[in-house]
Amino acid sequence: MPRVPKTADEELIGAQHSAVASEITDEMRVARMSAELAMGFRELCTVHRGVSVFGSARTPRGSAEYQLGRDVGRRLGEAGFAVITGGGPGAMEAANRGAREAGAHSIGLNIDLPFEETGASEWVDQSLDFHYFFCRKVMFVRYANAFVVLPGGLGTLDELFEALCLIQTQKIRSFPVILVGVAYWSGLVDWLRERVAGEGKIDLLDLDLLFVTDDLDAVVKRALRAAAEQGD
Repeated sequence: MPRVPKTADEELIGAQHSAVASEITDEMRVARMSAELAMGFRELCTVHRGVSVFGSARTPRGSAEYQLGRDVGRRLGEAGFAVITGGGPGAMEAANRGAREAGAHSIGLNIDLPFEETGASEWVDQSLDFHYFFCRKVMFVRYANAFVVLPGGLGTLDELFEALCLIQTQKIRSFPVILVGVAYWSGLVDWLRERVAGEGKIDLLDLDLLFVTDDLDAVVKRALRAAAEQGD
């Protein structure tokens, strides 16, 4: 007997497999996707200066990386930006916490996951719930002037490379993608330069889309400059 899918994404992506039960029709799926996009547009329509901050849900409270996320959120908030995260614990909670402490608007875009803690934290002013990753990703891009990427895992890398792809293919306006944590990110950037660009799979100029730093003053300056260039 086909098993019940754990998430709406699993049902959507695995609907062709006999092992996954199909609980709703394609028409119902399209309606749900449309409703999620409409909800996001409606709830976030007043956000005109925002920064999407990505990072690991597994960053422990009290760690140096948690404090880094908190400092990033606070500095961006003090500069007048709403801080948008995935609404989870770890680095995301830290960035939301920093934003709240600065008196800035703190936003969490939650996603249904069967294996990790999700949901609104005490540091989120506005919490939105999504079933579909791609609907949520639209919100991260649509309402951001910049992306700030803290140390993280597969979800963080997914958001990072999707942003770079959208910018490189000119699907979205070019805005800064800032990697915070030189020690964490330098190996990845070196690999992109030496192996990926070295074999001609990307252009060296594509690496200019990335800015790696430990300087939070530089993070804020780049976000402010991007907002000004974008007319916000």
